[in-house]
Amino acid sequence: MRSFPAVVERCPETGLLVAHVPGFAGAHTQAETMGELQDNLREVIAMLLEEGEPTLSSELVGVVQVQVA
Repeated sequence: MRSFPAVVERCPETGLLVAHVPGFAGAHTQAETMGELQDNLREVIAMLLEEGEPTLSSELVGVVQVQVA
């Protein structure tokens, strides 16, 4: 079992959830619900892994909240 971090945002134009795996080219998808989004991510990552081991171009370090006065 492997684990990959994903960044999830909501598109203001469509209202859809949009996700991508940082540094993993092609590992992105969208959906209406978080459950559907996770299923889609599993499917696309599994498909990409069938093509070979990914060479990640970056690594997700974290998410921070920045306060501005």
